[in-house]
Amino acid sequence: MGELVMAAKITHVPSIWLSIQPGKHFGIRKPAEAALEEIGRRARERGADTFLVADTHWMNSIGFHLNGKERHSASYVSHELPHFIHDLEYDYAGDPELAELVREEIAAGGQKARVHTYKDLGLEYATLVPMYFMNGDSSIRVLPIGCNIYSTIEENRRIGEALLRAVRRSDRKVAFLASGSLSHAFPPNEIAESLLNDVSSEINRQVDMAVLDMWAEGRTADFVDMLPDYNRRCTGEGAMADTAMLFGLLGWRDYTGKGEQLCPYFGSSGTGQVVVDFPIPTEIA
Repeated sequence: MGELVMAAKITHVPSIWLSIQPGKHFGIRKPAEAALEEIGRRARERGADTFLVADTHWMNSIGFHLNGKERHSASYVSHELPHFIHDLEYDYAGDPELAELVREEIAAGGQKARVHTYKDLGLEYATLVPMYFMNGDSSIRVLPIGCNIYSTIEENRRIGEALLRAVRRSDRKVAFLASGSLSHAFPPNEIAESLLNDVSSEINRQVDMAVLDMWAEGRTADFVDMLPDYNRRCTGEGAMADTAMLFGLLGWRDYTGKGEQLCPYFGSSGTGQVVVDFPIPTEIA
């Protein structure tokens, strides 16, 4: 029987990659780099053998999709921000077996899912940036699930429940990563560069901070009740599908664990970012 050993909300912003390149922005995301490295260290300490990543940059418009390739190996350049991320070489083992179990469980819950092994289906940077810091020796398998940008919070809650069922049916120790922002309102292009280190709206900042308080205090019921409105009003990344999956996996309104924030909240190109590790309840581990 498989085991969920980690559930974390993580950042993947391209400025983290920019932070490790020579130049004027070198080191600007040191706290986030350290937090992602710590997530990787904890995953290894807990015996994780697969990172299951809800990737908000693998945006799907119909259904739910898993990259079930045996191996992920290529060179990546971001079509969105090629001046931030380019020539990122990667090589990770995949997890086709767990991918198929996830597909089966999503289907068992009445939703549609597909597993893909197309040669040219690569990884997106919401997986690649975290993996660079967490999985430097490529020793842990990588299984991305895309985020449907037209999905509802309720749909993604059910996807999270299906992910847990699949993990339990497997022989894996799984670290689940909800890779996406908090608020995600980009500024107008004319001023975008001036907000490299800021949030585009004070309202979004304040709501993000209130969310972090809820997570730290274990007030999950309050949070998931407001999640649809949070997604809509604060321009959720990828429909906040990753976040809904995360809490669906953890038990939704019944989850009372207190999230541990591993880096200070920060703004990046108008969006709100953080890394939080959520304790796994003994009844679902």
